[in-house]
Amino acid sequence: MTTHMRREVEEIPEATERFLRAAGPAVAAAGAAIRARDPALVVTVARGSSDHAAAYLKYAIELAAGVPVASVGPSIASVYGRQLRLGPALCLGISQSGKSPDIVEMMRSAGAGGALTLALTNVEGSPLARAAGHALPLSAGEERSVAATKSFVASVVAGLALLAEWQQDAALSAAVQALPAAFAQALACDWAPLSDRLVRAQSLYVLGRGPGFAIASEMALKCKETSGLHAEAYSAAEVLHGPAAIVQAHFPVLALGVEDAALPGVIATADRLAGQGADVFLTAPGGAEGVRALPAVAGLHPLVAPLVLVVTFYAFVEALARRRGFDPDTPPHLRKVTETV
Repeated sequence: MTTHMRREVEEIPEATERFLRAAGPAVAAAGAAIRARDPALVVTVARGSSDHAAAYLKYAIELAAGVPVASVGPSIASVYGRQLRLGPALCLGISQSGKSPDIVEMMRSAGAGGALTLALTNVEGSPLARAAGHALPLSAGEERSVAATKSFVASVVAGLALLAEWQQDAALSAAVQALPAAFAQALACDWAPLSDRLVRAQSLYVLGRGPGFAIASEMALKCKETSGLHAEAYSAAEVLHGPAAIVQAHFPVLALGVEDAALPGVIATADRLAGQGADVFLTAPGGAEGVRALPAVAGLHPLVAPLVLVVTFYAFVEALARRRGFDPDTPPHLRKVTETV
């Protein structure tokens, strides 16, 4: 059985290449506008998987540009009718459909409050794109599965391309341009040992740091959405402040390790939880005895490495869903476009 989700995951390298070919002028114009504005603050507006993309870009922007990033609740504008005084800020709205009324209203309100507004959306000419001063079409193509995969990846790729242009960061720009090949490699990574452990599991912790924490949040959501698996995402530091108390014998843990400054701490947390008896899987070498290493694409720029991990995960969780008796294309009680206010 080939699901829509599987096909869409396999389209990620091609969709990324399509965006990178088409988006150059729009990325250059938006990057120039941000440089001219020189924002002291970035605010993001998004929900669901798009909010995880926003969280990824929060860490990337703070690390590369040194500008603080905050998530704004769309209901501030759509329900409570309050306009924020954003002054010289940049407001970044992310939505696959670009149709959710609360996201659109917050974007309009941010512009009226003085912010430079920019939309990342897969639907060119959507209400969100029309409400923003600048819009980057994601060019991911139609996404039929309820679970967003290629549009999530495209959102982060677009944000990273924009960040590289804004900062005139040649190394990050080169890393973004190399992503189609890295994503193709990621699809070939086999996480079968983790699938064998989770096929009958009831709970899972997914751990990460920095941009990897945003990916951990996306992975936990997809476990719930596609596979009926209760999964929770934590910072590899925050999990030790309480949640680790319930980690006992054979509790499954997926720890996202990438080659960045946080890797030693992620490995230390993985080792500690394995010492408590957990079944720990780590996407990096170097864990203690009892920590199982999962294959991952190596040698990547630290700001793109966590995103490459999610492509491996998407292929993994689609297969896991079917092993657990679920159709990943049609999660119960969910629709492709959720229009909240």
